[in-house]
Amino acid sequence: MTTSTLDLAASLRRWGIVRTPLVRLRRIEPPGVAIYAKCEWCQPTGSVKDRVAAAMVARATAEGILRPGVRLVEASSGNTGIALARLAAVTGHPLTVVVPENVTEERIRLLEAFGADIVLSPPDEGSNGAVRMAERIASEHGWVMLHQYENPANVAAHEQTTGPEIVDELDQVDAFVACLGTGGTLMGVGRALRRVWPEVRVVAAEPPVGETIAGLRTLADGYVPPIFDPDAIDGRLLVRLGDALATLRRLVATEGLAAGPSSGAAVHAAVRVARRLDAGSVVVTILPDGLERYLSAGILDLDDERAGGLTLW
Repeated sequence: MTTSTLDLAASLRRWGIVRTPLVRLRRIEPPGVAIYAKCEWCQPTGSVKDRVAAAMVARATAEGILRPGVRLVEASSGNTGIALARLAAVTGHPLTVVVPENVTEERIRLLEAFGADIVLSPPDEGSNGAVRMAERIASEHGWVMLHQYENPANVAAHEQTTGPEIVDELDQVDAFVACLGTGGTLMGVGRALRRVWPEVRVVAAEPPVGETIAGLRTLADGYVPPIFDPDAIDGRLLVRLGDALATLRRLVATEGLAAGPSSGAAVHAAVRVARRLDAGSVVVTILPDGLERYLSAGILDLDDERAGGLTLW
């Protein structure tokens, strides 16, 4: 059974994946243009990666790759690893997660709570270093690596669930803005939206070289995830960490949304896109996770100047 024939939507429902709220950011959107944000921290482990993890496990199980007792290994900045750890715990699969050494304490504790084994990769190598280490471990031990950066189930999860949920709730979408991580959200949601609104603009938010925001990557570092097609998007916006955190604080203080740093980056980019559109346009973005797993980094205590020099995982 292939990803195209597997009913991922039904599989995800069985794993507890839920339809998440789509809320309008009335206090942040520019005049004349509506911005809607999808709150993915409502998923079982609190992030959009619950969709991806469940889809990858469903695909691997359907294809006979994931047999009883087989150990999984995955590279993650935290959220995918946590989502997989939850599934591994309930299915009885042992799991090793490779994470950069400088991830926040909350994410390490969540991985431990679900029973995952943790391997730390060099912090200066970021997510690319974690991927290389996980690939080496999988090869040496013969373990199964689902590889979120290459797995078509990553895209399919959003094409079959996240995107259709947006279509069900809105009468129009003129632009979709999401953070560039693995590329699965941009590709999957973009495909789903373009089937209904062929002219919708799909825009990626990414950090500049030298700045790190949890879960995000820049194509300038030389690695293009195999599931990501740069020609399938209409533009890329660079978002500084300081701007992402300033927008995050606005989300908390004015919209009452306790979102994570990548959500700040996504909304900052969404506002910039909205300002370029005609009155009456609609922009949709994704809030990938919640604030609680980043509090130990002190991001709410930083002013914008100090935040600009912070490396946040």
